Order: sequence, then structure tokens, then C-alpha cells
Amino acid sequence: MDIRNELNHWLEKATDPEIAAQLKTLAEEGSESEIADAFFQELEFGTAGLRGIIGAGTNRMNIYTVGKATQGLADYLNAHYEEPSVAIARDSRLKGELFVQRAASVLAANGIRVHIFPRVEPTPALSFAVRDLKCSAGINMTASHNPAAYNGYKVYGEDGCQIASEAAAEISRAVAAVDPFEDVLSTPFQEAIDFEMVDWISDDTLDRYIQAVYASNASFPGLESAPVKVVYTPLNGTGLECVGRILEKVGITDVTVVPQQAQPDGNFPTCPKPNPEIREALELGIQLCEEVQPDLLLATDPDADRVGVACKNGDDYVLINGNEMGILLLDYIAKVRTQSGTMPVDPIAISTIVSTAMIDPIAADYGISIKRTLTGFKWIGSIITSLEEYGEEDRFVFGFEESYGYLAGSHVRDKDAVVASMLICQMAQYYKSKGLNLAQAMDTLYQQYGYFFNRTINLEFPGADGAAKMAELMANLRRNPIYELAGMPVQEMIDYSNGIGSLPAANVVEFRLPDSNKIIFRPSGTEPKIKAYLFAKGESAVQAEELLQTLEQGAISLIG
Repeated sequence: MDIRNELNHWLEKATDPEIAAQLKTLAEEGSESEIADAFFQELEFGTAGLRGIIGAGTNRMNIYTVGKATQGLADYLNAHYEEPSVAIARDSRLKGELFVQRAASVLAANGIRVHIFPRVEPTPALSFAVRDLKCSAGINMTASHNPAAYNGYKVYGEDGCQIASEAAAEISRAVAAVDPFEDVLSTPFQEAIDFEMVDWISDDTLDRYIQAVYASNASFPGLESAPVKVVYTPLNGTGLECVGRILEKVGITDVTVVPQQAQPDGNFPTCPKPNPEIREALELGIQLCEEVQPDLLLATDPDADRVGVACKNGDDYVLINGNEMGILLLDYIAKVRTQSGTMPVDPIAISTIVSTAMIDPIAADYGISIKRTLTGFKWIGSIITSLEEYGEEDRFVFGFEESYGYLAGSHVRDKDAVVASMLICQMAQYYKSKGLNLAQAMDTLYQQYGYFFNRTINLEFPGADGAAKMAELMANLRRNPIYELAGMPVQEMIDYSNGIGSLPAANVVEFRLPDSNKIIFRPSGTEPKIKAYLFAKGESAVQAEELLQTLEQGAISLIG
């Protein structure tokens, strides 16, 4: 791509006043690197859609890239469905409402019916709505936990799951064939409403979603004597409505919401990175906890598909990481269902190849089979869909991934912080009745099953040349034999690029080391970084932590 020619093309064709002004400033005042970063590539339509910085250019989220993506999606839907329809949602991010209207206008002009949530709603509510309204696809305007400068465009299939690889590839080819200025059909948004091509999703759908979440509640009788107190923050995202409703429905009523982070705000003024995995995002909540003294802090990310938790343990608030919460929830749900007699025949739990191996011995104790998928909750969702095709979706007990995504129930095909928040509070209530907080409960599991410690490190490669650097590093891992890593012999190198077993091909390389230690490398699908997943198992917490440090040094020395 000739970057200057592309900039000039946009200067000539872009009629949107804001984009035109940004292009003019970029042409007159922008550095070569700034221009290159905006135009060195088209924003890639990946396995779930688009994600990028908001602004002018082919590598940015704007009405033209959204229009181009939607036209490609419309072409795909019209080729595969006689009367397609699409459900659309958005989180609190900047330009979200504008992008929703742009997508709806394009779809309507292509003869596709559109159903839109009238206000911000969680990602899992969109997944539910696709199925509830029998839509052909869904679109969610979200960039998950990225900083405020980002927005995204996530596409769902008719099963409520993020689109499968084959569909993503076909849509991507359709998108690539679209000129954003010449080929995109569009009709004025209000006109699309007037002609009944666009309508608003009623609260009845959201009510059915909440009821479906409630169906997965798991509690022991007689715990009223151990009520839990909660501080909750939606991190200026979408979680307040649905999380508040479900907690009230299960009797968790002592909930204090962090006031500065209660309302949707795409600027995320109190935390630059609204990511519940990091302590920085939870600091305001922890400060409120010091005043309120709750049993736990809940924090959902902007699109409310992931949830982070902290609890008071000694003199500090301890963050429960994603693997630990997955283990706690699996054990708790299995305990409740076993004792209540509701455990299905041949139960299944699902996790990913980069999530903790501690799931195996715990699942074995409850007679639960484990299925592992590639990274990304769409793969977990696809297994649930496969079970549903055989009328066996009730076999699914729980699914989780290490990046704070959890799902119980088959009501959606994506991770769901609403159902997770409900279950976490019920679990906290159970352990409180036993005199334990969640950190102490996790310690008892470590003592029983061994200290399986995990850590993810991110090696960033920003800018126009970042993608090329990452590709070269991953290629080097494959073509240059490695016999020692982190001071340990490499027992096996597994290259997932051609598929492993039932898993499809993926850009993932795994190095297995002695004593269940290992490192997995994969480039992020949404950010310019290579992720290294570290797995350590020790006989004590100290030994496991020391092993993690050794593995981290080895990973950084290899590709850092």
C-alpha cells in the first residue's frame, strides 16, 4: 500500500467533517510514522471482527471502516440467508452509538432487518439476543478492556457464538473486496426506522436473559445466616443494570457501587486501562472497600463479559486471578451439583490450552471430563453448540479461560460476567459460612491438589513494523531447534500451526519442560503483542513462584 497515495485518496473522498478535519491535520502536521500507522494496512477483519484506535485512516475505527466491514458482512449474509436479520449492541465506548447507526444504515440498505439494544448492554446479552430473536448474525461495538482510544466491531453467528474461522475467512474476503467510498450502500438511520428495517430490542429480551442467567444459580440451602457484603464496579461500562438485577434476584442485596465508575463513560476517566485483571483498575474499588469492609470486590470490564475479584485477606486486598477463579468456580459448582443430585450424566467442563492444568485433578474427583480448546471463548461456545445439536447441552457444567472469562449454563455462547458475578457471590456466601474468604478457599485447594501457578507476560511490538517483527519471532521459534529453556531441557516442542488432534491450526508454539512446567507462545489476536503463558507446579507456593520467575526469564531471553 502506497501510504501517501492512500492518504490523498481519503482526503479526496471522505466527506464526514470530523474525519476530513483529522485527515487534513494528518497531511499538514503529521509525522511520517503517524501517517504510516494510520494507513500502512487496512484494519484487519480477524476471527471476531475489527478492533483499533478511533480516528481517520485505513488502520483506524471510523465510519468508513465500519461501513466497509458491514457491507462485506451484508454481502455474506445475503449470499447465505433468504431473509437475514442482525442484532446489534454496544458498550460504553466512544463513537459506539455512531458506529451502531452506521452499521444499521448499511444493513438496512442491503435489505437486512436490524434489531438494536436501545442502551448499552453487556456482550453476553447480545449473544443471548441473537438466539432469542432468531437472528442470522450479531454485531457488538466493543473493544473489551482496551484503553479509551479503542473501539471494535465483533461479529456473532446465528448460534450466538463469535463467528467460526470459515465464516470469518469468507466475510474477510467479502470485506476486502469493498471500496469504503464507492461500494457501501447506506440509507439514513431514521429512514431505516421509519420503513421498519430497524427496530429496538424490547426489555422482554433482556428479562429472558436475566431469567436464563438465574437458572444457573448454585447455592446451598440455609446460607441466609452468612449474608455477603459486596462492593461492585462496572468500570464505567455496561454491567450495572444486569449485574445489579441478578444479584438482587438471588438475594445479594448489600451491594455498594463505586460511584465514580458507576455510569457508562467511554473516556474511562478513573482508570486508563479498564481491565479487571490489573490492580490499577480496581484501586478506587479497593479504596471504597477500606471504608465499607465488604466480603469481596467485583469488577466487570466495559462490555461485562469478564469479571475480576478482590477480597480482604489479612491486611490487604488480594486479587484472585483468572485461573484461580476458574478453579474455585468449577470446584464449587461441582460440589453444589453433586450434593443436590443435579450433576448430569457424563458431565463436561471446557477450558483452553493456555489455562491452568489444575483443572484436571479437580475435574477427575467429580467425574467430569475436560475438553480443551484454542484460546478464545468462541471455541468453548462452539463445543456447547455441538452438544446442543445432539440434545446434550445439559452435559456442559462450566467453561473458563485464564483471561477472566467464565460461563455456566448454555444460555449464551460467550463468556458472561453476569452469571459469573452471581455464582461468585453465592460461592463467597458458602465459604463465609465455613469461616473462609475466597483467598483462603483457594489455599485449601492448593494444599489438596498442588501449587499450579500461572503467569502471562506480554511482549509488545507496536507500530507499522510490529506485525512483521512478531511474525518473524514466531517463525524463528519453529525453525530453530531449542534444546534448553529456562535452564531446563525441552522435552517436547508442539507446533499448533497444522492443527493438533481435534484442534484446528493456530499460530501457537508450546515448549514442554520437566515436572509439568511449560511455556506457550502466541501472538495476540487483538493487540500488537506476543503473549507468553507460563505454567509451573511446585510442592509449595514458594517453590512454584520461584519456578515462575525462572520461566519468565527464559521466555524473555528467548523472544524479548
